Amino acid sequence: MWPAFQVRDADSMVTFLTDVLGFENTALYADGGTIAHAQFDWPEGGGVMFGSVAENSVWQREPGVSGFYVVTDRVDEIFQRVQASGAKVLREPTDTDYGNHEFSCADPEGNLWSFGTYRGEPPTGS
Repeated sequence: MWPAFQVRDADSMVTFLTDVLGFENTALYADGGTIAHAQFDWPEGGGVMFGSVAENSVWQREPGVSGFYVVTDRVDEIFQRVQASGAKVLREPTDTDYGNHEFSCADPEGNLWSFGTYRGEPPTGS
């Protein structure tokens, strides 16, 4: 699955995703400060796609209303970068009763990001 979202400030989002969170810039199609399409891969699998707000597009979401959960074994490392960047921390690293080690933050647009070790339950019948 590849979550997709729109942004108002493409440069800030690119910096946040790469320098702070640790995503890899795999594809970026831009004209000036406007991104038509971007693919940023997560080193541990999966990724996100995003682009700049495009008025009158049929594929349009309000920037800053998305939420993401990212699986990682590097929760504390990523938290340290988020905290050092001055980004808004919503929840410091914590351990849950179902075995997750996680934290949550907001990106410059207001989207919510949660990073944790929980990989989900196996499919029924596995």
